[in-house]
Amino acid sequence: QVQLVESGGGLVQAGGSLSLSCAASGFIFRVNGMGWYRQAPGKQRELVATITRGGSTNYADSVKGRFTISRDNAKNMVYLQMNSLKPEDTAVYYCNIYSATWPTRWGQGTQVTVSS
Repeated sequence: QVQLVESGGGLVQAGGSLSLSCAASGFIFRVNGMGWYRQAPGKQRELVATITRGGSTNYADSVKGRFTISRDNAKNMVYLQMNSLKPEDTAVYYCNIYSATWPTRWGQGTQVTVSS
């Protein structure tokens, strides 16, 4: 059974940084693409960053140049380094498998709040 545990969120001022972590289990991590998603209040969940099993990355335009996704296949971990944070980055952040199918099961997420 897929299990995803996100951590590292918090309250930060605009311009600050946060580093999120995600511990994955219950599936063969190293063969799967992974992604970070977020959901702001009143908005749909969106994909913000992806990393393939080979380490290639892609980012939503809104976070490009500010966020960096990485993974450690030995530890079954995926990370999101967030710099130059903006109030519009405020959301609950989730990690999940990235594939052609939108995930249907999610972890509890981690809250990121950016104050202006």
